[in-house]
Amino acid sequence: MSRPVNFYKRFGKRAVDLAVALPATVLLSPAAGVVALTVRRKLGSPVLFRQQRPGLGGRSFELVKFRTMTDARDEAGALLPDALRLTPFGRFLRASSLDELPTLYNVLKGDMSLVGPRPLLTQYLARYSPAQARRHEVRPGITGWAQVRGRNALRWDDKLRLDVWYVDHCSAALDARILFETVRAVVLREGISADGHATMPEFMGSEAAAAEGPRR
Repeated sequence: MSRPVNFYKRFGKRAVDLAVALPATVLLSPAAGVVALTVRRKLGSPVLFRQQRPGLGGRSFELVKFRTMTDARDEAGALLPDALRLTPFGRFLRASSLDELPTLYNVLKGDMSLVGPRPLLTQYLARYSPAQARRHEVRPGITGWAQVRGRNALRWDDKLRLDVWYVDHCSAALDARILFETVRAVVLREGISADGHATMPEFMGSEAAAAEGPRR
């Protein structure tokens, strides 16, 4: 059962997002411009990657990031696996989190927060257990508790469990800690990908989801 919404989660968190994201967008705009030009030169158009993702309450929004993969396809016209489309430049963007710079726009719009569970794919919604689905009780974040606890090196069950733990323990102090530890994780390039994968394997559901039964 979810805990009562505290004052910070209801009011303060959004105020902090705006207070940080607005000046950050202005200060980082020169870097974003350089990245955009480099993406255009190395990967072509479009420069931005756009995709529908579930946000607060599972409602869909358009996530915006810098593109990190090519559009290479096989003879049948299907996109090649991520590992074959992710270039060294794309890996650098992901490792440095520079691909996330446009996501500040999502924070300013109110689709996302600076800190929260990462916005995953829409097809995962039907695969969550009722407990795992609680990750949508807060806005998704650019970074989150799971990201500073192992990022893509975590197993799915562990990552989703950490997301729900964050929902229940969200506070200003925790968010500040996560932002601080995110800088460390980016500098050390920790947990960028899962073992044997260019990014993260697809979430197909879990033992926890099967044990709790289908969502209603």
